[in-house]
Amino acid sequence: MLGNALVALDTTIIATAVTAIVEDLGGFDQFPWLFSAYLLSHAVTTPIFGKLSDTVGRKPVMLLGIGVFFLGSTLSGFAQSMTALIAFRAVQGLGAGAVQPTVLTIAGDIYTLRDRPRAQGYIASVWAAASVLGPAVGGLFAEYGSWRGIFFVNVPICAVAAVLLIRNFREESADPPRRHSRPDVMGAVLLSLGAGLLVLGLLEGGQSWAWGSPTWIAIVAIGAVCLLLFGVVEWRGRNPIMPPWLLGRRTLLGTVLTSAIIGAIVTGLTSYIPLFSQSVLATTAITGGFLLTPLTLAWPLASSQSGRLYLRIGFRRTAWAGTTITIFGACLTVLFGESTAEWQIAGACFVIGFGLGLITSPTIIAAQGSVERHERGVVTSCTTFARSIGGAVGAAGFGALVAAHSGNSGDPRSPTQLDAALHPVFICIALAASGLIVTVAILPRHVQLIVQPQNAADDISAGTGRRMPGP
Repeated sequence: MLGNALVALDTTIIATAVTAIVEDLGGFDQFPWLFSAYLLSHAVTTPIFGKLSDTVGRKPVMLLGIGVFFLGSTLSGFAQSMTALIAFRAVQGLGAGAVQPTVLTIAGDIYTLRDRPRAQGYIASVWAAASVLGPAVGGLFAEYGSWRGIFFVNVPICAVAAVLLIRNFREESADPPRRHSRPDVMGAVLLSLGAGLLVLGLLEGGQSWAWGSPTWIAIVAIGAVCLLLFGVVEWRGRNPIMPPWLLGRRTLLGTVLTSAIIGAIVTGLTSYIPLFSQSVLATTAITGGFLLTPLTLAWPLASSQSGRLYLRIGFRRTAWAGTTITIFGACLTVLFGESTAEWQIAGACFVIGFGLGLITSPTIIAAQGSVERHERGVVTSCTTFARSIGGAVGAAGFGALVAAHSGNSGDPRSPTQLDAALHPVFICIALAASGLIVTVAILPRHVQLIVQPQNAADDISAGTGRRMPGP
C-alpha cells in the first residue's frame, strides 16, 4: 500500500502546484510535459518491469522501482529549470512503471482467491485517499511553503516502504531456467520506441503538433512500424516480454481489452468532470476536484466486496453486474447540463466507481489465476499497460471532440457554449462503457484456475499447480 501510495499521491498532488512551479521556474508553454513525460515513461516501461518481475522476482523489481522513484523525486525537488524538472518527472515515471504492476502481482502471489479482493480493495483505497489528500497537500505546499515539498514528501514514504518490504516480504526464488535466460533486449527497445511514440502522438496531438501534420504523422507511423517489428520479434523470441499466447486466451484477451476501455472512461471523467463543474456550473476548483471523490471511494468499496460475489456467481457474471452499473452511471453523465446539481454529478461518479470496482477486481484476479506464477507479472503488467494506452487514446479522442465542438476560436466562453462542447465527451464515455459488454463477453463462462501451493485455501481444494475449474 505504501508503494502504491507513491504512484497515487504523485498523480494527484502536482496539479494544484503547477501555478507555483511556473512562477518559479518559468516555461509556461512546457508545463503540460510535467504530466506527459511521467505518463509516457510510466506506460512504456510497465510491460518490461512486469516481465522482469517474473524473471528475477517481485522483491528486487519492487525495490528497484522504489529506488528509482526516490531518485526522481529527490532530483525533481532540486530542479532549477522546467526542462530539468520534466526530465526528472520522467525518472519518476520509470519508478512508477515498476511499482504499480508489481504491487498487484504481489497481491496475487500472497493472498488466496477469497482474500485477494479485500487486499486489492485496500490497495485501491490508497487512490481514494490520494484523490482527497493529494490536491489539498499540493495546494498547502504551493501556498504556504514551497512547491518542492510535493516531491520531497515522497522521500520518507519510499524509505518506509523499502524497509517494510526488506524486513517482511519473503518470496520463492525465481525459476532457475528463467532467471538465467537471455533477456529480450530487442523486444524491450522496440516496445519502448513503438509504444512511446504512439502514446506521445496521442497525448500531444492537437497541442504540440496539429492532427495530421507531417510531424504527427511521422511520429505515429514510426511508432506503428516499431510495434509491428516488436510483434515479429516476440513471435520468434525464446523469452519474450509479451508472449504471443497472451492474447490467444479468452480470459487474458477479455481482461486486457476491458482494462483499455476502463482507462478511457477514467481519463474522460477525471479530465472533464472538474472542467464541466467549474466552467458550466461555476463552482470552485476545489469543489470540481472533490466531485470525483465518490468515484475513488466507491471503487475500492466494490472491489473489496467483489470476492463474495464472484465466489458465488463466478467471475464473468460479477463483471456483467459491474458493467450494467457502469453503463447506468455513464448514461447519467449524458444528462448533465447547466441545471445539473452538484450532488447529481457526485452520484453519477459514485455509481460508475462502484461498477468499475466490480469489473476490475474479478477480471484481474481471473487473469492472474489462469496462469502460472512465473507468468503472473507479465499478465498483470499487460492489464496496467492496456489501461494506460486506453487512457492515452481517450485523452486524444476526447480532446479532439472538445476542440471540434468549441467553434472556430476553440475557446467557448459562455456556460451554454461550454456545455455544448463537453456534452459529446459524456456521450462517448457512455458509448465506451457500453463497449464493456463486448469485452466482458469475451471472458469464458468457466475460468480455468491454476492453484498454486501458496494460494491453496479452504475455498478451493489444495493442489500443486493443477488446474481447477473457476466458480
